[in-house]
Amino acid sequence: MTSWITICDTCKREDWSAETHERPQGEDLATLVERAAEGRADLRTRRVSCLMGCSHGCNVAIQATGKLAYTLGNFTPDPEAANAIVDYAALHAESATGQVPYKQWPQGVKGHFVTRHPPLPGDPED
Repeated sequence: MTSWITICDTCKREDWSAETHERPQGEDLATLVERAAEGRADLRTRRVSCLMGCSHGCNVAIQATGKLAYTLGNFTPDPEAANAIVDYAALHAESATGQVPYKQWPQGVKGHFVTRHPPLPGDPED
């Protein structure tokens, strides 16, 4: 099943300033995550303008239909973080429930989990 990586492209970390950065750091992370996920049939990426986790920038959400969803934050926009996010999302895609055992988490996502959301209910008739 396909998992989505939703990247906040407006995130700015505490060290952001117009004098030192050309664009929001979320854009940098989005570009790196998109590049790392390129060619993966089990993953899709999308950018959104604000995940409302400003105190945790840079933020991403890992989601799939019928599975637990996760918001992760406090990433530095670098290739190591992008690769860890993509590696975790691939494990999420492989999981029947979206839950990935801690021992399988890539080191680069440990300490970055902000929230976990249960899957949405199925058919309203259920």
